[in-house]
Amino acid sequence: MTGHGYLALLRQREFAGLYAGSTLLAGAGTLSGFALGALVQARTGSPFLTAVSMYGASFAALLGALTLMSAADGERPRRTLVALHLLALAATSAQAVRGLPLGPRFALLLAVGFFQSLGTGTRMGLLAEIVPPEGYALARSLVNVTAGGAAVLGFALGGALLTVLSPYRLMGVAAALTAAATAVVAVTVRERSVRPPRRPGLRETWRGNVELLGRPGRRALLLNLWVPNGLVVGCEALFLPYAPGAAGVLLAAGSAGMLAGDLVVGRLLDAAWRARLAYGLRLLLAGPFLLLAARPPVWAAALAVGVAGAGFAATLPLQERLLALTPAAGRGQVQGVESAGRIAWQGVGAALAGALAQLVEVRWAIGALAAASLLVTVLSRPAVVREGRAAVGAVVRAGGA
Repeated sequence: MTGHGYLALLRQREFAGLYAGSTLLAGAGTLSGFALGALVQARTGSPFLTAVSMYGASFAALLGALTLMSAADGERPRRTLVALHLLALAATSAQAVRGLPLGPRFALLLAVGFFQSLGTGTRMGLLAEIVPPEGYALARSLVNVTAGGAAVLGFALGGALLTVLSPYRLMGVAAALTAAATAVVAVTVRERSVRPPRRPGLRETWRGNVELLGRPGRRALLLNLWVPNGLVVGCEALFLPYAPGAAGVLLAAGSAGMLAGDLVVGRLLDAAWRARLAYGLRLLLAGPFLLLAARPPVWAAALAVGVAGAGFAATLPLQERLLALTPAAGRGQVQGVESAGRIAWQGVGAALAGALAQLVEVRWAIGALAAASLLVTVLSRPAVVREGRAAVGAVVRAGGA
């Protein structure tokens, strides 16, 4: 499969449908998040509330991972995924109501976030079943690249459309994209029949999570998948108060860098090279954000943010290692927990950034979070190298198969 690349993947009807649905949902999430952030910034002027409005659903996603995630490996993943798409559609449509107060808006945000991790786990569990093991990294790369492209367009279009549309109408556009994503998944993805019978629930979720976090190798990988990313997202959550007139440009630059990094690392490099470059990419993720403390011109800040965005591609080799350490029957739950933790740390990073920006200048808050991200990456490296060695060997062997 890797010899034919992305086109071979897209010829598979199920993958194409799952991929298209994920892309449309990513674009909808970008537009609705940007619209809500602009609305909160205009109403309150608070960096903290603006950051939380854009990334606060992450906390609810973690709660969902702790209570619901076993359902990601249930017998009917397609039905679960379609139901979650419909929930997102209802919530996004409600956000488009003009007179809705901020309190209910935040409640809707948290409700969608609560189920977000289950949706990701179900989607990634289906992905691991639709494509063979040697094509997983390529498939995940394509999903990430296109999600990055959708985010680039979403932030760029969001900034442009807000000059002619109200935030409420922009949320209406996001609802239309969510409806399209729901229809595509419902039509193209079939129900899987290879999963063993399981009774999803709180007890099963806790059992799987305890097993996941009880392995030192997985803990080290999860730390690197969650914390450095989350702190850098906290930097991005301050773009609206940092540069109100150019926030869309900075967000689009970061998404473009992420797209380019995933494209190069996932498509052009083999598993061995991805493993070697993971640490350097983690340093690249946070380093350029230190420049924003000097408040450079917008073009220079956008360039720095774009370069840093490529560092998000370190997620790919770390996800490969985690997948190699996970039994097939629990892949949906493990990937859902990984995604939920990563999303939750984005919320933590956003909250830390917003709180810090209440005390010091926004540029210094960005610099402090970037430095903290670098520190976590450097200090955790020995554990990642030591505990991930067996998984790297498995991934390299699979990549050469």
